[in-house]
Order: sequence, then C-alpha cells, then structure tokens
Amino acid sequence: MKRTPLWLIMLVFFFSRNSFAQTAGDGQFYTSFDGTKIYYEVKGNGYPVILIHGFCGSGDGWKKSILYTNLIKGGYKVITVDLRGNGQSDKPHIDAAYSNDAEAKDIMGLMTSLNITKYNIVGYSRGSIIASRLLILDNRVNKTVMGGMGDGFTDPHWPRRLHAYASLMGNKNYHEFDEMVKYIRSQNLDVAALALQQKYQPSTSGAEFSKVTKPVLIIRGSEDKEDGSEVGLQRLIPGSRLSYVPGDHNTASKNNQFSAAVFFFFQS
Repeated sequence: MKRTPLWLIMLVFFFSRNSFAQTAGDGQFYTSFDGTKIYYEVKGNGYPVILIHGFCGSGDGWKKSILYTNLIKGGYKVITVDLRGNGQSDKPHIDAAYSNDAEAKDIMGLMTSLNITKYNIVGYSRGSIIASRLLILDNRVNKTVMGGMGDGFTDPHWPRRLHAYASLMGNKNYHEFDEMVKYIRSQNLDVAALALQQKYQPSTSGAEFSKVTKPVLIIRGSEDKEDGSEVGLQRLIPGSRLSYVPGDHNTASKNNQFSAAVFFFFQS
C-alpha cells in the first residue's frame, strides 16, 4: 500500500484546522475590511433577507422570533449577523473601528462574499439605524423594514445617543439609562465596545432619505414611545409605509402581527 507523504498529511491538517477556526456553532466568520471578524449564520433557501439586531443584542435574538421561523418556512434565505462589538464578533476598542459606517460596510462586504446581488433587510431598534445606512449606501438593497424606530437618529447630535454614551463611559449619569447600564454589566457585555457604538452611531439625514426610491416599511409597536416620531420618519422617506403592531419597544418584534406585516410587505 502506497503511503501518504507526511508533508501532505501536515498540509491537510493545517488547512482543516484553519477552516475550523473560521466556524463556530451553526455559523461562520467573515473577515471585514479592517480585519474585524464578523459572525453570521445562514439558514434556508430562496430570496436573501438579513436580520439586523438592536443595541446590546446579537443575531441569536432574531432566532427566538416568530419572524425568523416564518421566513425560513416561507422560502427565504435568512442571514443573521452579530454586529461588530456584539455576540461572537470581534470587539475592537479603537474609535476607527466604529466610525464611517463601519457596521454597514461589514454587512456590504458579507453580502459580496456570499455572492448576493439583491437582498431585503429587517432591522429593529438600533438595527434600523444600520439598515437605513445600507438603504443609502448599497444599491443591492431591495426592500427595507425599519422596526422600533422613529426619527430621533436623523439628528447627528441626538441627545439620546450622547447621553447613552456618557452613561456607558461613566462621564455622567443620566438616570433614563440606569437600567440599561445595569443590564450590560450584569451580562458581562463589552462596555467599551458598546460605548463606541453609541459614540459613532450613524445618522441619516432628511436630504439622504429624500433620494430613496426603494420600498420601505416602518413598523412601530402601539405602545412604543421611544426614539422619536415614526410619523416624522415616514415623512422623510418618499413612498414609505407605516404599520402598527401590538406591543412596546421590547415586545413588538416578537409577535405574529410583526411577522405578518413583514411578509405582506415583502410579497406585495
């Protein structure tokens, strides 16, 4: 029997080990433009939809939602991602890692690596802020759902963002964020990375939104009073739709009505 050369065995081991290092659980890692590794998962087949989580979250949060299950059953390819600084993705502690639309660029690069030429987006809370940047920056975006968000983030000096950053840094205590900071510390989340996400959280101006020609749906919980006016946001985006579902900021994305609104929008 012919023996396999030792060098070939070592070469196979080397490449298999490095391939394994790029996977975790059910997902994989994509190396972004600046070397940051971004964790993502892909489930199902069909038209691609990326789900973008909110502040302090991860892609796993979407996997517990009715929408995630229904999209896969409905014949969509569902992509979840841990934004940089969250979940299993890298958590750099330098300013440059979060400025200049870094999070949107991560997703754009990921779509390129997956050979995706058109896709839909569902963002929720801070995920809607990142979704809005993709809507502006990436021509491959088809339909966009912005859930749990009003027009507050369109102000580059949004007090809520500035106060959240100050509270996380310990520069000043704004009591509206006491529970948020307490939760972050209790879960051993990366405070420095989360603070930088607030410091460099992007805004999208009315002038940018005025040029949007792609379909946009804004979904708001009937009891959600956070993050500005959803009506104001709708007025900024030509042709956008506004839908209300039961729930507050923490619950609206989890119910059947939210899933149904997304499906109706995607299929109409």
